[in-house]
Formats: sequence, C-alpha cells, structure tokens
Amino acid sequence: MDIDLVYLWVDGNDPKWVKKKEHYINRKINTKGRYDNNQELKYSLRSVDKHLPWIRKIFILTDNQVPAFINPDHPKIEIIDHSQVMPKEILPTFNSSVIEHFIYKIPGLSEHYLYSNDDMFVNADLAPSFFFKDGIPIMRMLKDPILRQKLFLKRLFKIEINTYRLAIENAYNLFEKTFKIFYPIKQHHNIDAYLKSDYKLIMEDIFKDELEPMFKNRFRHPSDIHRMLINYYAIKNNRGVLTFSSSYESCRLKVHKTNYQKKLDKYTPKLFCLNDSEHARDEHRAQVEPFLKKRFPKKAQFEV
Repeated sequence: MDIDLVYLWVDGNDPKWVKKKEHYINRKINTKGRYDNNQELKYSLRSVDKHLPWIRKIFILTDNQVPAFINPDHPKIEIIDHSQVMPKEILPTFNSSVIEHFIYKIPGLSEHYLYSNDDMFVNADLAPSFFFKDGIPIMRMLKDPILRQKLFLKRLFKIEINTYRLAIENAYNLFEKTFKIFYPIKQHHNIDAYLKSDYKLIMEDIFKDELEPMFKNRFRHPSDIHRMLINYYAIKNNRGVLTFSSSYESCRLKVHKTNYQKKLDKYTPKLFCLNDSEHARDEHRAQVEPFLKKRFPKKAQFEV
C-alpha cells in the first residue's frame, strides 16, 4: 500500500510571516520558542530519507513558504499552501490545531499516511508495519489514568491550563458526550498514522457542526478541539490499533535539557522528538542544530 508523510511547517524567522502575524495579533512578537527555526525540518527529513525509504511522497503544508534547502521540483516532495486546503475566509491562520483538521484535503494524499511535526525524528530503520497493522493505523498513546483529575486540580488551585491541554479536554469531552466512552490516554508526541477516510468522516459528517466554529480561531484558543477526535473514533471502531508507547520506542527530548545524546543512549528509541518551549533560552537552542547535524550528516535526496 502507498504511505505518504505530511508535515506542518512554518519558518518563524521569516520577516514576511512575522509581519503578517504581528498584524493580526496587533502587537510585536517574540519569534523564539515554538516558532523558532532551528533547522529541525531539514534533519527530520534526513532521518526519514535514511530510515523510511518506502515513503511514497512527502507533503509539506505551510503558509506561502518554501524551505530554502528543499528542491521543490523533486518528485518525492510537494509543497502545499494553506490556501489549497483551507477556506479563504479563515486565512491566514496561525493555529496548528485548526490547520491539522484540513490535512485530509491535500490533493493526491494517499489513504494511508503519517503525520509529523518538524521536531520529530526517526532513529532506526522501520518497516511500514511499525505504523500500520493489516492496513490499520497503530495509534501509539501514553496512559494517563488521572488525566481528568489533574485538570480538575489545576482549576481548583487556579493553575493556568494551556490551550493545547484544553483542546485535548474539549476533544475527549465531545467524544464522550457523543459515544459515552472516555479514553484516559494522551498522544506520545511523535509521528502518527491515520486513514484519510476516517479524517474525512470526522470532519464532514460526525463532528462537522462542532468543529466548524473553532476554525475561526486564528490563534490557539480555549475552544479549540484537538485532532485526537480521529484517534478516539478509530480506536472505538477498530480502525486503529491502540498501543501504549514507552521511551524505548518514542522518546521526548526537551531543548532546554541539553543532554540529548545521553538520553538517546539510555533508551535507543525508534523515534524521538526535540521540543522547544518557553523554558528554552538562546544558549539552549544554539545546541540543537550541531546535535542534529552530527546525528544526521547525510543530505536527503531532495535537498539542494
């Protein structure tokens, strides 16, 4: 079966993009943090080219940008602009929770596909069976038996809950309201497998009315609904194989904890991610590219 790979990507250092965002947010922004460009996409693609040679096509979904290191004419790469998959009345948007809901509309996307952020990396040769079992996506999750209780306690003690966590809460509340099922799980924050037909069903049929209002959220908002709706639906209907992951399979590194190699040596994971956050400073980010370049030194076939 054909399996494609989709990235959401933005160059947060692009002056045009920064100016556009500042116009809509109506203030100056700090480009450091989540949108900072530490060349992660380049090395993520190198890891895919090295370890997942069977990927049919790689789609990069972005906002009127093209990565400078990419040969856009290479047959394995296709740059997709937001305007090709999203309604013009909600553009531009800077909300990844919204953009993710339109991945299934990418022209030519195969039924079986993987979804990745640019801070996710493949660390070993993997077969398609790592992501799909008999054509059904393997959905790697983390157990979180007190997921609800943690959010309750945060509210009780007036601890701020970020919009990403709220989007997950909105997703499981909506799913439970509809199907009377609650899954105490969260994503492993790495490459995920999906079926395009399930994405389409969620978006255009089952939760169409509930999802449409959030599309106007140009920036992350407490009313966002996370794409885990698709995971919940797939697991419930035997369209997804629920698997619980560990750090030996999918390891999460944090930019501000710079002993990256030590943690990889400890777990030797199949996948790892390297998360930037508000905790990271310039001296931490300066170590990201040297680490990745040493780990993935060989250019991908679609680099210029």
